[in-house]
Amino acid sequence: MQSKATTVAEYLTELPPDRRAAISAVRDLILGAVDGDIEEGMTYGMIGYYVPHRVFPEGYHCNPSQPTPYINLGVQKNYLVLHLMCVYMNPLRLKTLQDGFAKAGKKLDMGKACVRFKNVEDLALEAIRDVIERTSTKAYLAEIAAATTAKKAVKTTAKSGATRKATVEKTSATKAVATRTTARK
Repeated sequence: MQSKATTVAEYLTELPPDRRAAISAVRDLILGAVDGDIEEGMTYGMIGYYVPHRVFPEGYHCNPSQPTPYINLGVQKNYLVLHLMCVYMNPLRLKTLQDGFAKAGKKLDMGKACVRFKNVEDLALEAIRDVIERTSTKAYLAEIAAATTAKKAVKTTAKSGATRKATVEKTSATKAVATRTTARK
């Protein structure tokens, strides 16, 4: 459920008291764990923690007018959600998070980067804090740059492969026409 709130304070006041308490607890943890280059604000209808343009002018590779997302925290219809983009691209951080949940005796309900929870007691807060504290903005941006470069290289390779294939097909078709024309003479 995307909120129309324009500030974090406004977003929090929209929430029922039990959900506000859980979101506020996780918010406090995030604010205490992120480095100084990460800013908090509203993004994608939820509380966002992002790398602002003053730090990374290129912006989010999917939409350069947006700051680069790092973490999002929000409320869905049936659960609360913590999007840990800093875990998405890094198998070591994902393993650290999974191990931290296991060590705390908590069940990790997670998609690629989305941790779903009903209340704050469902979370291994220390594991989440550890992953966030270990992910500097500089390291995160380096991972994004490497992934973006790799994605562009794959697209370029695929495009050049398609161009090569089209050229071969065109050459073959031209040779076939020339052969038929010669055979008729």
